[in-house]
Amino acid sequence: MRVLMVSWEYPPVVIGGLGRHVHALAEELVAAGHEVVVLSRQPAGTDAATHPTLDELVGGVRVLRVAEDPAHLEFERDMVAWTLAMGHALLRAALTRLTGWRPDVVHAHDWLVAHPAIALADVLGVPLVATIHATEAGRYAGWLSAPLSRQVHSVEWWLANRADAVITCSSAMRDEVAQLFELDPDRIAVLHNGIVPRRWRTSRARVTSARNRFAPGGGPLLLYFGRLEYEKGVQDLIAALPRIRRAHPGTRALVAGTGTAAEMLVESARRHRVRRSVDFLGHLPDEDLVALLAATDAVVLPSRYEPFGIVALEAAAAGAPLVASTAGGLGEVVVDGETGVSFAPGDVEAVARAVGAVLTDPKAAERRADAARIRLAVDFDWARIAAGTAAVYAATHAGGAIEPGRPKIPTGNVFGR
Repeated sequence: MRVLMVSWEYPPVVIGGLGRHVHALAEELVAAGHEVVVLSRQPAGTDAATHPTLDELVGGVRVLRVAEDPAHLEFERDMVAWTLAMGHALLRAALTRLTGWRPDVVHAHDWLVAHPAIALADVLGVPLVATIHATEAGRYAGWLSAPLSRQVHSVEWWLANRADAVITCSSAMRDEVAQLFELDPDRIAVLHNGIVPRRWRTSRARVTSARNRFAPGGGPLLLYFGRLEYEKGVQDLIAALPRIRRAHPGTRALVAGTGTAAEMLVESARRHRVRRSVDFLGHLPDEDLVALLAATDAVVLPSRYEPFGIVALEAAAAGAPLVASTAGGLGEVVVDGETGVSFAPGDVEAVARAVGAVLTDPKAAERRADAARIRLAVDFDWARIAAGTAAVYAATHAGGAIEPGRPKIPTGNVFGR
């Protein structure tokens, strides 16, 4: 099949798990014999003079990286305007540079590309498949109080209802999407994120070096890695650290990543009097992150909201023991007592108990880590996920353009909480 994927991130532009997902899926579809074009963008803050539009073949995938328009728009300050401008640039590039090539399906990844993906599917008369990776309501625990949140939610609703087929990365997300956007759950396919385990291996020397650097005294080492946002729950790990350190003296927590909650987390560490026991590492190159994963006693993923949790797969591939909340897809990725230790989202005492279970019995933690790594090749293999995605493409028929009204947005909590 000829597949046109539309995504606001694609390596080297990677904001979170979405970019890695699209990259791996595109290359695996090509390996299976499909023809894939990815329509994406150049880095934010650039323009056509510094980063012109590129049409190149990378890993067998044709990637059309579109330059930003001249308008002085910033994602953080002008999110909706910036997104509309990006969509306009993507649409222009597709219509002017992909002449003579017509896809069999358009695959949109998240609300930020709803406008160009819907327009292209309408113009070309081909099926539109949408993967909903997360929702605005989910990120804000069911509340759509801010005007921006209501705007984002309405675009998500439009994309989900216009799509001829919808994919989510977990059963939890399927239920969430069906409820939020008034869809029949049976119309939504669940296809997990995947992992390539061999990319998450490193040498013993690098692991030893990382351990010596961050735990020179030999104390336990905990690691969180990912985006630093409130819904990721890192504040709960920091709040649990005093209890953990009382039971396991010398324990240190490493926080790797960037995000809008960075300053709040530093202040939280000060407030709980563990600032000297928490290292904020910022963004780490993959080779450093892999070594650190293999060097830690536990990777702690305390998300309050998590559509899937691809970081759990990455930790498992590196052989790290997992301690994770049961939020959303994490509850499906990490099986409590089998491939990790789980706890209820937002429960600080439960975080401390779960971490303590790993630190108290490292042999059992190692057995669970081995089970998690073995499971990757069964349930999270990219070839299987790509085959499932191709099956969705083949079964989907173009429903044609629609002109829906605006969705009604509840004044209270959309989940009834």
